[in-house]
Amino acid sequence: MSLKLDLCNFSGYKIYPSRGIRLARTDGKIYNFVNKKSRNAYLMKKNPRKIAWTVLYRRKMKKGTEQDVSKKRTRKTTKFQRSIQGATLENILAKRNQKPEVRKAQREQVIRSQKEKLKAKKEAKQSTKKKTDTKAVRAAQKK
Repeated sequence: MSLKLDLCNFSGYKIYPSRGIRLARTDGKIYNFVNKKSRNAYLMKKNPRKIAWTVLYRRKMKKGTEQDVSKKRTRKTTKFQRSIQGATLENILAKRNQKPEVRKAQREQVIRSQKEKLKAKKEAKQSTKKKTDTKAVRAAQKK
């Protein structure tokens, strides 16, 4: 024995026998509703696609549907090495393959040379400042 199931014209829910409300309009069209909530929403001319608990809304927003596994497949990322501006790929690979001690020694040497440059620059600046110091110049002029 199979049951005759109707669908609610507003919510899209199944209506089992001896359940639901029927509405007959003056133009002769008959509407089936699962409950008073659905009937009142229909009579207030609500859009079932904008009401969260209806089947039409859930279909529109793709709620509760099983996603195909083939659609979710993503590409595997592959590592790719390129040269950077100012350093070729060979230089980069050579630096990577160096021993850490050698790399550390090179780094310290570069730091040392930078500090020496800064010190020399500072000394040159101080010597020029002494020559152009306004108080010293004025004192020399007064003598």
